[in-house]
Amino acid sequence: MTGTKRRHPVPDRARRRAIRALAAQLGVAYSVAARLLANEHRQLLFAQREQRTFHARVRDTREAVDLPLGRAAHLTARFPRLRTPAGVLYDGPGRQTILAMLYATLLHESPHLRPAAEELSWVAELGEEAAVDITCVALDRAARLLLEEDSWHLWTRIEAALTAGETGTDRHVRNVAITLARELRTVSLRGSLPGARQTLDALLVEPYQGHAPGKRLRSATVVKVHWGRSGPPNAYEVQADLRSNTRVVPPNTAGDSRTASV
Repeated sequence: MTGTKRRHPVPDRARRRAIRALAAQLGVAYSVAARLLANEHRQLLFAQREQRTFHARVRDTREAVDLPLGRAAHLTARFPRLRTPAGVLYDGPGRQTILAMLYATLLHESPHLRPAAEELSWVAELGEEAAVDITCVALDRAARLLLEEDSWHLWTRIEAALTAGETGTDRHVRNVAITLARELRTVSLRGSLPGARQTLDALLVEPYQGHAPGKRLRSATVVKVHWGRSGPPNAYEVQADLRSNTRVVPPNTAGDSRTASV
């Protein structure tokens, strides 16, 4: 024994050094630099998706048309969580489960919203997410509008749909309902509702080239999009930096439309 203390390695020491270096380079606070580095992972995920091979894109679009579980999984992966001055968006461990429940509820209540099986099969082989989104837009919009229900009514409708599915004759529907019903009855999902809403907002706003949750409008962050039964967004709900309250702004609001990451 020499009496010299050995310095134990700290797992994230390199990350801390990188944050300090970035903060010094940009002249910003340590916490701001930390958020910037955290969001690099999200941007990397987007970049990786852009570089997918055709076969990988087809694999993803096949999942995207697999209602309700596959589409829920696809959208959750497609819109990863995001740190913003308004908090973490697209978040919640139950986000994928909630999306699947919304789709399952609509398929039970409004089966006419489901695109024809042959249409889904055909569009899946194109490997183009936008083509799948166009095909599923009525279902996606209806799923988003379900989240405007008051909480009690929403959970009542979901539970009724899953109960009906559990006792139905369609094996696939029954297995899905049993899986989702188990989650509904054993896991707290309420904290994931905002993340599910933001996921559908981001999906639906793309064709209109609008502002998805996380976009910066001057010194505020978009946290919610307001929709009607059809057409482009009616308004945006934004949260100013360092404040917890939100305000509603019109859809033609101009400003900085970068993804919030500072």
